Amino acid sequence: MKALVYTGPNALEWRDEPEPTLGDHEVLVRVEAVGICGSDMHAYHGHDSRRPPPLVLGHEAAGRIVGGPNDGRPVAVNPLVACGACDFCEGGRPHLCPSREILSMPPRPGAFAEFVRAPERNAVVLPDGLDAAEAALTEPLAVSYHAVLQGARTLAASRCAVLGGGAIGLGCALVLAWQGAQNIAIGEPNEGRRRTAARAGPFRCYEPKGRDSPADGSVDLVIDAVGAVSTRAAASRLVRPGGAIVHVGLLPGSEGLDVRKLTLQEIAFTGTYCYTPQDFRETLDAVACGRLGALDWYEERPLSAGAGAFRDLDSGTTSAAKIVLRP
Repeated sequence: MKALVYTGPNALEWRDEPEPTLGDHEVLVRVEAVGICGSDMHAYHGHDSRRPPPLVLGHEAAGRIVGGPNDGRPVAVNPLVACGACDFCEGGRPHLCPSREILSMPPRPGAFAEFVRAPERNAVVLPDGLDAAEAALTEPLAVSYHAVLQGARTLAASRCAVLGGGAIGLGCALVLAWQGAQNIAIGEPNEGRRRTAARAGPFRCYEPKGRDSPADGSVDLVIDAVGAVSTRAAASRLVRPGGAIVHVGLLPGSEGLDVRKLTLQEIAFTGTYCYTPQDFRETLDAVACGRLGALDWYEERPLSAGAGAFRDLDSGTTSAAKIVLRP
């Protein structure tokens, strides 16, 4: 099969790779659409020791099952594989399973390929008529959904700020609106992405260092969808006494957070990672039912041209919040 292979820092190669060999209770999925995630970008830059080259990246996938009794069935692939038997799995939080595996991390090759293998229980059947590219958005939007649930409060009366206008940040804003929030600001330095986010929903999009930024100490709920030193510092400045910060981003480092302010002003701080299987299914349903808007903020490109897509994301020359690759 053809696959886009990460071969070293800032290097991707379109080449032949062996087709996946299935394990017990696994299915083979012919990939029809797969998104580029921020974690794929981290690996591409050589910043993720969990993803050593050579490796097929990509975990935001949708396609059709090949072979077996469900041959041809359209599915979204939940990339998080848990043991099913530990306390976390039995308690409904398999995303915290100590032995969890994720597509695009060894020993599980990712979905930047014509085929990917996954446990049968991770292949979630698509609602009728849902396009594969939109179905591939389920994974990042499930991250956003879970993040908003982590910071849940009376959203209708809350002032909310999302830091970052990529797919996770924009997804958080869309979920906030779906859940009833009416005052939502998105901070994004890329002008093209600000325009994209402004078209996607009832959001006030601002340049983080500009005059339109929310006032310090004025925001009830801040969602940091970047996770950089600068955004942690911004979240600490923006949040009001008694407010909450939800930290979603996975950039390296821990600096920027004002722990003294968190303590003195009783600010809740929580990290959030992935989602539960229930979150994934509910997000897929929301995508299919249009609860998250038109979803016209992504761009499609051929998987064979994936190296160029990575370069464009790296240079900030695309205004799309997400690039979805089509094998």
